Amino acid sequence: MSFWENIKGRSFFIGEIFSITETKETDGKSMKQTSDKIYKNRMIILINIVLMTFMATLDSSIVNVALPTISEDLSVSTEAIAWVVSSYLLVIVGTILIFGRLGDIKGKTNIFMYGIVIFTFGSLLCGLADNFLFLIVARVVQAIGASAAMATNQGIITQVFPSNERGKALGISSTFVALGSMAGPPIGGLMIASFHWKYIFLINVPIGILVFVLGLKTLPKAKVSTEERLDKPGSVLFGVFIASLFGTLIMGEENGYGSPAILTGFLISLLSFILFIVVEKKTEVPLLQLKLFENRLFSLSLFCAFISYLAISSTTIIQPFYLQNTLKYSPAITGIIMMVYPLVMSIIAPISGYVSDRIGSELLTFLGLVLDSIGLLLMSTLNEFSPLYLLIIYVSIMSVGNGLFQSPNTSLIMSNAPRNMLGISGSVNALIRNLGMISGISLSVLILYNRMSRKIGGNVSNYVEGRDDVFVYGMRGAYMAAAAICAVGALLTAFRLYHKRKRS
Repeated sequence: MSFWENIKGRSFFIGEIFSITETKETDGKSMKQTSDKIYKNRMIILINIVLMTFMATLDSSIVNVALPTISEDLSVSTEAIAWVVSSYLLVIVGTILIFGRLGDIKGKTNIFMYGIVIFTFGSLLCGLADNFLFLIVARVVQAIGASAAMATNQGIITQVFPSNERGKALGISSTFVALGSMAGPPIGGLMIASFHWKYIFLINVPIGILVFVLGLKTLPKAKVSTEERLDKPGSVLFGVFIASLFGTLIMGEENGYGSPAILTGFLISLLSFILFIVVEKKTEVPLLQLKLFENRLFSLSLFCAFISYLAISSTTIIQPFYLQNTLKYSPAITGIIMMVYPLVMSIIAPISGYVSDRIGSELLTFLGLVLDSIGLLLMSTLNEFSPLYLLIIYVSIMSVGNGLFQSPNTSLIMSNAPRNMLGISGSVNALIRNLGMISGISLSVLILYNRMSRKIGGNVSNYVEGRDDVFVYGMRGAYMAAAAICAVGALLTAFRLYHKRKRS
């Protein structure tokens, strides 16, 4: 019996609710009450999962706005303090497949609950940190918990919700991922203005305790496999691959991508990835079941998700500079304007998920990526004299597109995964999301500064005061590249839609 099952004892959980359907009472009233009760508890489970998801994604961005304050308080250089963010992201992407596989072996609920505990404890440690090294260690602990929760949340949703409700549930989950990722800077700015920076971490503690208690009472019983073991060689090689790739991408943003150290980092990541694939093919029970990708719909949906996050993440890094440096808005106003994207998406994503349950996902994903492409292309037309309402309209078009795309695409990914691989499938999806976001930020920064350097006739690695036109020139190139990448995704979804209708 697992640790969490011992804690639960005889307490009420959703597995017992499912057994009610076998009751001898067969009259219509009893069946309706049972159905209502099952649905109610599914929604409680969903609330529990999205609260943890929101906290985990929020903490990847909320600290950004606090970095100057933390740097001054802990007497750390601006370059070094960036590792408060980078360490969190690196640990998540390096361990998320491992926790996904552990979810399939030890039970998704068990791993999710451990994730809550570790994340909450890590948040407490971050709030107690009084030196830089302690804070980095605390962020690593926090990231391990976040990774465990992210790796298993979609698998639990897919397990609990039937196919006719799954799109809506995953849509709500996608909404909270977007809200957590994009609401971090404005929320962090408000908290820093009112409280000490440590409270951006300490606020997670009471919420984490609430989510833990709620999880004990509602989450489904974990299904533990005693016959399977974790692929340790594959786990190590995957960790080396991710650490070298993402570490190189992050350092490349700061120091340029042409140095020998950066090129060596890319070489190590490539070699470790090749070895990882070789090991996985020879291992009887691998970390990543490569046969997952034999399902073309699963693989194509993952690739489209990567393209979407890569294209859209360019706005996250460029838009604050455009609003503050080019249009001269204050940080507070910038934060409010940047809330447009997550707010619009929070309305569209659940609706899109609901509709996808009834008409299918392929058409919605196609329309979503088309709108993303159009929005990014329109963003490339902005300049230093553009009115604010145009920016808001263009961002709204992108957020509607992303809202239409994410829920149905996630539903396609999880619905095409084998039932015994929901944990690893959800973690692969989460990995693709993080990989797309970091790759998109790195690519957009590379294009931005490359074009700025070409425009000004010299090396540029920062905003050039008094030359707003230089930044606009670089921004236009970054957005056009993102629009082109998103258009490729739209073509792939059109191909997917065509083949579905052809089969029909």
